[in-house]
Amino acid sequence: MIMDINQYVSQVKETASWILAHTSLRPKIGIVLGTGLGHLAEEIEVVDAFPYNDIPNFPISTVEGHSGRLLFGHLGGKDVMALEGRFHYYEGYTMQQVTFPERVMAELGMKYFFVSNAAGGTNADFRIGDLMLITDHINMMPEHPLHGPNYPGGDRFPDMSEAYDKHLLDLARQIAAEKNVRVVEGTYLGTQGPTFETPKEYHMFHILGGDAVGMSTVPEVIVARHAGMKVFGISVITDLGVEGKIVEVSHEEVQKAANAVQPIMADIFREVIRRID
Repeated sequence: MIMDINQYVSQVKETASWILAHTSLRPKIGIVLGTGLGHLAEEIEVVDAFPYNDIPNFPISTVEGHSGRLLFGHLGGKDVMALEGRFHYYEGYTMQQVTFPERVMAELGMKYFFVSNAAGGTNADFRIGDLMLITDHINMMPEHPLHGPNYPGGDRFPDMSEAYDKHLLDLARQIAAEKNVRVVEGTYLGTQGPTFETPKEYHMFHILGGDAVGMSTVPEVIVARHAGMKVFGISVITDLGVEGKIVEVSHEEVQKAANAVQPIMADIFREVIRRID
């Protein structure tokens, strides 16, 4: 059920005011860490950390592998705000709740939005453990995050021709080449979950243009772009939905695969952030 827009805006402003009163940092970069990708949080020189249940109006992360803390600190020589754990539509939250942190980021003045996730690869050229630079996405969620009254300050019909910032992607490509790190590129397809995909669903999603499929990210990016933030995203390919390579997969195995390449992803995030003007 969609919350009254005035009530929702009031909650966003209340949460932002609480945060401003509890930290002296004023970052312009917001980060969301996905399943099994908490290693980047260890790279952040943390100044302030707040459990989600201490923050007014904040949802609570219920998924294993999501710590549920809001961090403020330094990364790549810049001040950052990072969500150590995100919220998913399949947890029973509304899209307003799923994207509440991005609305708060915008209220706090964030200009850049960095997002990570664990995803199943549908591209036959991908390997488990690959880092996929997200160049575009396909929204297969059952509800759109901008459904309902338009949130103040954003276009009613926001342009999505460059959902993922080309300059930030170029920086990531340059950094990967300098460090001789394998990265792949592709389109992320977002579904509701929480089931992993059947072989035929993987096949269908690849036909539709998806190179990787997951259960998050798309709503967050849409809201971040609606709010005017520039977006950069990486998917960690934790399993393969490719004919002949599909095996039974569990959440624990996804976490394990993501954990193995966390240092590389953290390095790319840190260096892209360092090179932002």
